[in-house]
Amino acid sequence: MGAMVGAALGHAAENGGFGQFNFNIAGFGGPRIAAPPRQRDQVFALGVVVLAAKLAKCDGPVNRAEIAAFKRHFRIPEESVRDVGKLFDEARDSADGYLPYATRMGNAFADSPFVLEEVLTALFGIARADAPVTKAEDAFLRQVWAAFGLGGPAWDRARGGAAARPAEMGEDPYAVLGVSRDAAPDQLRAAWKKLMREHHPDSLASRGVPEAFIRSASDKVARINAAWDRIKRERGL
Repeated sequence: MGAMVGAALGHAAENGGFGQFNFNIAGFGGPRIAAPPRQRDQVFALGVVVLAAKLAKCDGPVNRAEIAAFKRHFRIPEESVRDVGKLFDEARDSADGYLPYATRMGNAFADSPFVLEEVLTALFGIARADAPVTKAEDAFLRQVWAAFGLGGPAWDRARGGAAARPAEMGEDPYAVLGVSRDAAPDQLRAAWKKLMREHHPDSLASRGVPEAFIRSASDKVARINAAWDRIKRERGL
């Protein structure tokens, strides 16, 4: 994710600086149709910085733990730290709302819910950086989740993923697949197949998803398959 942020901010600098990254959000709504790759990169970069800054501020002054969590989850390239910091401060201090940015990201990545789920997971990590998630942070995250257009299983995975990593081997396999423990075998298999279609690196590559996310998706596919294998062993399927 950091590679995407750095690349998009670099494009902005080439095209005249941060003028295009101001808080003029006209047209950020619209149908849920994936944007062209270059536009998606810029929407992503602006969106993650604004959402992280607004989330960190929603329950009080931004602190060092939240800033460190933002840098850790999004891995900002060294050459982009200054520019990202400037944009983060502008977003933190702006009176503009955050939902239009979340909506725009949801629209731009409508064909890549995995990207949106990874962002939501990172936001959960920022919310937990200084203390348990507060009511204000929970309300913020729920609105972002709704604006992203993600389903209930994605919310559960993002919330659990931020808390459980890196102890992934002990995670609940049913939570990974986004199903209940009493789900029928056909439901389990269908959930596994759906997640594989959404997250398989070949599928993401065909949709023009950036390489940084494709590498991350490989890890996700391994988790999905491990969960499915564990359930099959436990149930004798």
